[in-house]
Amino acid sequence: MELSDKILVGKIGAILRQNEQTLSVAESCTGGLVGMLLTSEPGSSKWFAGGVIAYADRIKTDLLGVPSEMIQEYGAVSIEVVAAMAGGIRSLTGTDYSLSVSGIAGPTGGTLEKPVGTVCMAVDSGRSCTTVMKHFSNSHSREAVRKASASYLLSMLYSRLREDGK
Repeated sequence: MELSDKILVGKIGAILRQNEQTLSVAESCTGGLVGMLLTSEPGSSKWFAGGVIAYADRIKTDLLGVPSEMIQEYGAVSIEVVAAMAGGIRSLTGTDYSLSVSGIAGPTGGTLEKPVGTVCMAVDSGRSCTTVMKHFSNSHSREAVRKASASYLLSMLYSRLREDGK
């Protein structure tokens, strides 16, 4: 874990602990990396409920409640699907916040519309859901895309927690 991720997770944990709030994750392309980063923080069991690695579309639909029609229309890597994934995991776990991520880590699988390095992420608070599509095109390996995605998603959550705390 990079030092910046470790510091960020510590800050996230402190805010969630102080506000007695909880967090869950639904991950696809990161394959559990976000959950691993979060649980590397001592005491994370106080605020991190758990997560699902929803790599297959069937898990997204059957477990997280993402409509299969949505995946067919927008693709598994879309802001619509990650918003539904985040809502699904938050509902499943009963947490205050949830994160989700789905992307094309490569080295294959990209298209002209969604090249390798395309990643969609969401932060859901129950009151609102923030989504983003990023292109980590400067990341030259599968692992680099996964790490960049996890770091960006943690930054999104931290910003959201700070914004919600004002």
